[in-house]
Amino acid sequence: MKKFLPLMLDLAGKKVMIFGGGEVGERKASLFCGHAEVTVVSREFTPRLNQLFEEGKIKLVKVNDLTESELRRCVKDAFIVIPSTNDMLVNERIARLAGEDGKLINRVDDMGDVIVPSVITRGDIVIGISTLGQSPALSKYIRQRLEGVITPEFADMSRLQNEVREALKSQVSDQRKRKEILWNIINDNDVWSAISESYEKAYKVALKHIERTGRKT
Repeated sequence: MKKFLPLMLDLAGKKVMIFGGGEVGERKASLFCGHAEVTVVSREFTPRLNQLFEEGKIKLVKVNDLTESELRRCVKDAFIVIPSTNDMLVNERIARLAGEDGKLINRVDDMGDVIVPSVITRGDIVIGISTLGQSPALSKYIRQRLEGVITPEFADMSRLQNEVREALKSQVSDQRKRKEILWNIINDNDVWSAISESYEKAYKVALKHIERTGRKT
């Protein structure tokens, strides 16, 4: 029984090896190419994969036959291996060899070691939603519902919290008081209203919480 733990991974410099140059491989390459070094291995490639290659975002390796020695050579330096061919038996063989070599595997037709969640990104805020592969449609539905709640203003609030937190380090020595100020800022409707107008205005409203703390002390 697999036990998954949600993690945020830094894939910079890590190699992601994708087997299959069709629509699924294209989708995986488009997802990972902004975060890792992506190579797609296949007999043929979609126009979009060729475009990503021309743009220098991925590498393409054209092969006629995936022998065991060729497979082992391809996965040798990989961090994540993604079998996404249209042949289930080939995918199984790729996953088996990659597993024997200790690689993380993201399966498209079964449960692997890595599950790619449905993602919401708002600036530095990243929210992953997964049903552990049981219902991709439900993951998408939850994401769409949350996108209406986690609005773009949350990205500005994250930035505001970070900048105020840095300012507080030199102005308020009591850590508990700093936490209280930051929490009060998050719960201040005036700050949220100001964010919808401009970040600069919201920052000025947030600073009033520090000023009030200074007057109390």
